[in-house]
Amino acid sequence: MRKKPGFGSLLIIGGHEDKTGEKMILRLLAKKIGKSGKIVVATIASELPEELFDDYERVFRGLGIRHVHHLRIESREEASHDAKVAVLRDADAVFFTGGDQLRITSQLGDTPIFSRIHEIYAAGGVIAGTSAGASVMTETMLVSGTGSESQRIDSSLKLGPGFGLLPGVIVDQHFAERGRISRLLSAVAQNPRILGIGIDEDSAILVQRGRFQVVGTNAVYVVDGSKITFTNITESDPDSPVGVYGIRLHVMNQADTFDLKNRKPRYHPEKVLREQLGLPEEREPEKES
Repeated sequence: MRKKPGFGSLLIIGGHEDKTGEKMILRLLAKKIGKSGKIVVATIASELPEELFDDYERVFRGLGIRHVHHLRIESREEASHDAKVAVLRDADAVFFTGGDQLRITSQLGDTPIFSRIHEIYAAGGVIAGTSAGASVMTETMLVSGTGSESQRIDSSLKLGPGFGLLPGVIVDQHFAERGRISRLLSAVAQNPRILGIGIDEDSAILVQRGRFQVVGTNAVYVVDGSKITFTNITESDPDSPVGVYGIRLHVMNQADTFDLKNRKPRYHPEKVLREQLGLPEEREPEKES
């Protein structure tokens, strides 16, 4: 991969990305890295780091990447060890797996590894993450909160600081599958300055140069609170559902793009992205089991 300083990319995945079929999301990541590039798989969020690394190593090598390395950290102290930092030397991409996002931020925040990740991104590298690894990309991350029912004003919605690689945005993953629209709306209502992005499983956004493109088989939802006219967060009973007026919602599909500065979506035919990835124009039908 030929990196360009100042033109780093983020690949933010909603979880459960395809690893056995067309592997479109991971194929895109492999294409950006190149066969001679180096990717580091960081399993910090997971309680099964070795098994998870084995799965991703198999997939990435199958997609032609020759240099696949494992970053496993069990404690905050380890995040300062020279041997762990050395794993990231000459890395073109870092991929954070799923698990618990607080394990990532609490163990890496303000450590040499945290600084090295920012350096890779600033130098033009790719920082990718799926599920919990997706949540940490933003300056404010969703930590927990009920996803299957209406959010209450005095709810369990919990926010925390992320890596800050994508400022002004908050991301929620496993979005449609876990019914998380209410908690993302509530997060945006609390701070309408931030843009809410909900990403379904086997879908992702590739963020670069002030915009993102949707990749994958499902949808991405953008919650824009810049035109909110009213919210009851400070005026109603704590047990009341969160109310908000004037919010905008965009539902985007594969190949669509979104301008983060102007907050405008744009349609693109899916076939263009498939051509870029060397895939047939039409998806192959799923085989019945």
